[in-house]
Amino acid sequence: MMSPEFIETLLLTGKLAGATTLILFIIGMPVAYWLSFNRFPLKSVVEALICMPMVLPPTVMGYYLLVAFSPQHGFGGFLENHFDFRLAFTFQGVLVASVLFGLPFMIQPLQNGLMALPDSLREASYTLGKSKVTTFFRVLLPNIKPSIVTAVAMTFAHCIGEFGIVLMVGGNMPGETRVASIAIYDEVQALNYEVANQYAFILFILSFVLLTIIYSVNKRFR
Repeated sequence: MMSPEFIETLLLTGKLAGATTLILFIIGMPVAYWLSFNRFPLKSVVEALICMPMVLPPTVMGYYLLVAFSPQHGFGGFLENHFDFRLAFTFQGVLVASVLFGLPFMIQPLQNGLMALPDSLREASYTLGKSKVTTFFRVLLPNIKPSIVTAVAMTFAHCIGEFGIVLMVGGNMPGETRVASIAIYDEVQALNYEVANQYAFILFILSFVLLTIIYSVNKRFR
């Protein structure tokens, strides 16, 4: 029997992963387009910064974000003093951290998909008088569906398993910042293995389903 706290934690995990994926899709698509079809100085630096979460320990990034969000420091103090708004140890703060940490998982698949398209697609569309916006939505997007599915699924799957950065920025507050990955650790520490197993099993099934979707879609479009 699932307790209300168990269900609340799972819903919060889904809410965080869903909101993160949606925000990253809206941000990631134009960024991926910009990186795919433009050359500019320091492009390599921008790409390296976006990919940093893939190699940086989550606790390192979480620490820097916690310092930045703290009311005792510049950015956090500015938000607190001018907007009476706090990011440290709140769901909003965890969401911002999750979005930053998930950037490469959304942008890289989209960028790879766009860069794999032949230039003739865009050139033919421009020759027919279509604008860049029309070309993007009517020509490019329909041809990178597998990349879109991969980006969305990878971002969502990665987000539901986030631990270090969520713990650093949000702590472990039930109903506010306690997500499933933290709950597993918490229950194991309390020797409550049955509940820990329930959380772990649900995350396992979710991850398996998402990966199956990715491989199925990619296989279909080969």
